[in-house]
Amino acid sequence: MKIGVFSVLFYDKNFEDMLDYVAESGLDMIEVGTGGNPGDKFCKLDELLENEDKRQAFMKSITDRGLQISGFSCHNNPISPDPIEAKEADETLRKTIRLANLLDVPVVNTFSGIAGSDDTAKKPNWPVTPWPTAYSEIYDYQWNEKLIPYWQDLAEFAKEQDVKIAIELHAGFLVHTPYTMLKLREATNEYIGANLDPSHLWWQGIDPIAAIRILGQANAIHHFHAKDTYINQENVNMYGLTDMQPYGNVATRAWTFRTVGYGHSPYVWADIISQLIINGYDYVLSIEHEDPIMSVEEGFQKACQTLKSVNIYDKPADMWWA
Repeated sequence: MKIGVFSVLFYDKNFEDMLDYVAESGLDMIEVGTGGNPGDKFCKLDELLENEDKRQAFMKSITDRGLQISGFSCHNNPISPDPIEAKEADETLRKTIRLANLLDVPVVNTFSGIAGSDDTAKKPNWPVTPWPTAYSEIYDYQWNEKLIPYWQDLAEFAKEQDVKIAIELHAGFLVHTPYTMLKLREATNEYIGANLDPSHLWWQGIDPIAAIRILGQANAIHHFHAKDTYINQENVNMYGLTDMQPYGNVATRAWTFRTVGYGHSPYVWADIISQLIINGYDYVLSIEHEDPIMSVEEGFQKACQTLKSVNIYDKPADMWWA
C-alpha cells in the first residue's frame, strides 16, 4: 500500500516546495485539487488541457521527485438546485476527467451531489428520515430525477475516458453510506466507486471495517482518505450525532475530525489497512488534515508516523509454512 497526501494541506507553499516537502516526508503519492471545494492552486485545468508542454512540465516536476498522482479531486455539487453552481461543477468534473486521461491518472475524486426538494428549490435538501412522508417524496425525486440521470451520463463519459470516479461518502450528499454507493453504482457502471474516508463513517455509526468488506467485495473502492474521528459520548447524549455546532466547538461537539491515530488507535488503523488489502484494495492511503486542535504540520507528520508504522508495503511471501 502506498501513502500519499491531499496537497490542499499545503496551499501556503508553491508547487515545487510542496512537492519537495511531500517527498522529504517519505511519501509516495499526492492527490491534487483541480477546482470545486479543494481549489486549483497547483493544477490549472484550462492551462494544462490546452498545452502539452505544460502538462509534461507538470508531470516531470512530480516524477522527478519519485512521486505519483493518486488522483485528481474536484469535490463539488453537480446536481445543485443552483443552475450556475451545477453547471460549473459539471464542467470542472468533465475537464478533470479529460486531464486525468491525458496524464494517465486513474482516479478522479468528487461528491455525488445533493439536489433541492423539487424543481423550484433554491437550496439543497438532505432527507435522512422517511417520515413525514414529504421527505420520502423528496428522496425519490432527488434519486430518480436528478442523481441517477446525471451519473448515468457522467459514468459513460468516464468509461469513454477510462478514468474511475471515486465518490466520497460524505454527509450532506446523497451518496454517504455503503448502501447508497452501491445503489448508484448499480444504476451506472463499474467506473463509479467510492473514495472511502472512515472519518465520515464513524460518526454515522458505520464500522469502517464492515464498510470495507461490503464495498471491497463489490470491487467498489477506488481511492481512500486517511482521516480520523473522535466521538465524545457525553456530547452525543446532549446533541446527537447530527450535531450542527461549528467544527471549532471541540469541547461541546458530539464528534470531531482528528488526525490519524487521535480518534482511534494504531491497532484500529492496522486492521483497516489489512482489511483493505484482504478485500481487494491495495492502492493509496491519502492523508487529509482537518484536525481543529493541531497545526497542519503537526497533524500531517503524526499521520505519516502512524500510517508508516502500521502500513503493509510488500507483497506477501509464499506460504512456506503451509
